[in-house]
Amino acid sequence: MIEICKVNKSFKETAVLTDISLTIQDNEIFGLVGPSGVGKSTLLNCLTGLEKYQSGSICIDGVRLEELKELEMRKFRKNMGMIFQNFSLIGRKDIFHNISLPMECWKYPKADIKARVEELAELTGIQDKLKSRPAELSGGQKQRVAIARALTMNPRYLLCDECTSALDPKSTASILELLKSLKKQFEITIIVVTHEMSVVQNLCQKMAILEKGNVSLVGEVQQIFREKPEQLKTLLGDSERKVSITLDVEDLAKCREYLDMQGTKYKITGGY
Repeated sequence: MIEICKVNKSFKETAVLTDISLTIQDNEIFGLVGPSGVGKSTLLNCLTGLEKYQSGSICIDGVRLEELKELEMRKFRKNMGMIFQNFSLIGRKDIFHNISLPMECWKYPKADIKARVEELAELTGIQDKLKSRPAELSGGQKQRVAIARALTMNPRYLLCDECTSALDPKSTASILELLKSLKKQFEITIIVVTHEMSVVQNLCQKMAILEKGNVSLVGEVQQIFREKPEQLKTLLGDSERKVSITLDVEDLAKCREYLDMQGTKYKITGGY
């Protein structure tokens, strides 16, 4: 379980995270959503120890990150698999060695590396691409490589930072289905940073909305989208609250009369 308690993070004089408190349960898919610049990725980096926070506490499986020394943090990161928006693959290496990189860094035996890479390649549907280079793959295939690489160390947590933003809708759908399948198979906790509401609705069980470095709302995804609280409406923007309709000229007067009675704002286009 991840427990974040009153975490504050600043870059020089700029506050990025302010009194962030969240609890993320085991084997849960949790969404961190909000507009650009509210601190979503920074919070993710704090969970992996890539960013240090000035105050507060992050406790993961009973371990307080702020108490870990450098070597202890390095070992602890084996529990964290990271997936990025732009894949972060190494162009000069083939797919096999892109996936095997974490295990090579930890000097695992070659036989173990080969077995693990082939296992993950089959699970992610890229077993026929192991000799290819990243430039030869589609966006969806590259993200599958990145997912396989993130799983090599058998992590307890999979952190996804805008992992579908660079993909087309079809590839996005297939990646979301893959993440659901992997979560069920490996019983891992997945944390998703995204600004795409379709990703949150199709993948996540719980979500937190961040506004200006603060958590403004936490809850079940289905309930939040059903009730549409103000925090969600603000995030979605005015476009979600506008309706465009086409009317015959003879119906226009009745429609205007009704809208005026309701006090609803409207705009008529088309020359009338």
